[in-house]
Amino acid sequence: MPSPALYGALSALLFTALPALSPAPAHDAPPSEARGTLLAARRAAAEGIAFGSCPAAERLPPSVVCGTVRVPLDYADPDGPRVPLTVSRVRASGPAAGRQGALLFNPGGPGASSTYFPLAAELPEWRRISAAYDLVGYAPRGVGRSAPVSCQDPADRVTGPTPAPNRPSEVYKRERIARAKTYAEGCARRTGPALRHYHSLNNARDLEVVRAALGEPRLTYLGGSYGTYIGGLYATLFPHRVRRMVLDAPVDPRPDRIWYQNNLAQSEAFERRWADFRTWVAKHDAVYGLGGTAREVGVRYERVRAELAARPAGGRVGPGQLHASMLDTGYDDRFWPLRAGALAAYLKGDPKPLIAQAAPPETKEATGTPETPGPDAGNGRAVYTAVECNDAPWPEEFAVWDRDNTRLAERAPFETWDNAWMNLPCAYWKAPRQRPLDVRTGPGVLPPVLILAAERDAATPYAGALELQRRLSGSALVTERDAGTHGIAGGPNACINGHLERYLLTGAVPAAGKGPEMTPVRRASCAPHPEPDPVSLDGRAVKTPAV
Repeated sequence: MPSPALYGALSALLFTALPALSPAPAHDAPPSEARGTLLAARRAAAEGIAFGSCPAAERLPPSVVCGTVRVPLDYADPDGPRVPLTVSRVRASGPAAGRQGALLFNPGGPGASSTYFPLAAELPEWRRISAAYDLVGYAPRGVGRSAPVSCQDPADRVTGPTPAPNRPSEVYKRERIARAKTYAEGCARRTGPALRHYHSLNNARDLEVVRAALGEPRLTYLGGSYGTYIGGLYATLFPHRVRRMVLDAPVDPRPDRIWYQNNLAQSEAFERRWADFRTWVAKHDAVYGLGGTAREVGVRYERVRAELAARPAGGRVGPGQLHASMLDTGYDDRFWPLRAGALAAYLKGDPKPLIAQAAPPETKEATGTPETPGPDAGNGRAVYTAVECNDAPWPEEFAVWDRDNTRLAERAPFETWDNAWMNLPCAYWKAPRQRPLDVRTGPGVLPPVLILAAERDAATPYAGALELQRRLSGSALVTERDAGTHGIAGGPNACINGHLERYLLTGAVPAAGKGPEMTPVRRASCAPHPEPDPVSLDGRAVKTPAV
């Protein structure tokens, strides 16, 4: 899945009720864990959340308040150790008669926090929604101050300059295997027996406990990227607890795709999006001078990679750091002017913009990011790894990874090997694996769910949105055509935002029409948002991915 970079739309941010304690039916869940979730939700409803000033580490203004919800580490043992989840909130600004409760947001990852989400109340795109809803963010288990997972001492991290070969040698592969084994061992050693409990099923159960602690009879939820998988699990486990649910940039939830196959599909989709970026740069050759065709732009990029391999920029930025920064272009086209401008400046003899944009992670850890508050930016990667490795079986022989990624890299070299190295610790994982839940609901079980997707999304390819709609009966899909920003809720497309606002305020979704097989299906589409301005480096609130 969704590799380390997270929910692109949030770059625009910085940018018949049931009784609260009645049992919610569980689907395909072990009886002990279903019972543990029910008991934990009852306890959370009784305890509530004592909101007050946010800890300084969250770096939030006084208008946002914070509190803690304690969830079982192991839902089979609800009276055992509990994990504190940090929750943030800003109250709905509108008249009491029009308020609709809490809107809880998860931005994905795994490994991202949404404690900054209440700040969306100040943005025009969210003004009417924030008048009706309390905007609620939280740090999922393992993230930030919520019982953080750790896999590596900060001093042991490789920060750069590093290589990023499209065709890695056998020596390089052996080095990466050794690094992956060390990382997996570090996760087991530093997190201990608790490591096995950091997975998506528990993240979905945690949502149910947070809902109860907020005093909400049913959940209104916005999930982006990996957050859509949590939402799909929640809808399957607790369908009668869903009030409204928006799933933006959906993960393909098929059990056999979690997570190895989804990562291969992501790498292939990134190749298409990389071509989109190069085509846009070529269209603006008069501005950047990087070539008049996508191929010529690619040649200039490879020239920069080769020069950085021989002489890292500022002694810190090598091909690995360059490539990591260029991956951002696949997540959000608001990065396009920044990255193209940095490449152009470098080739004209000025490396400063490239150094500023591609600096090794440690240069960004002192201030942190809104998605992962605190000094340890390695926490995001640790949670990402723990959740994905715990969620499902992975190939345990490197020969399988080598075969699949070598074949894929022949036609999709841009992200393939970087993605493989990111996930390789899962081949050597020490904790037990979960069996992925079959995300699925029958007719009439759920209220209509709104699915949002960009047609050329690379991080979560569009096929996943179609699959999720098939599995959540009665759901509606709104597509941004010929666009690829990862996460589109609250972004620059007014049509998409209109569907989002209408749904959250009224529950309305697009009317059913005839699908490909002449079956009723709820779908609508929006024209793409405008391409970025090549001469503007404004890029309102564009953020670098947290992990």
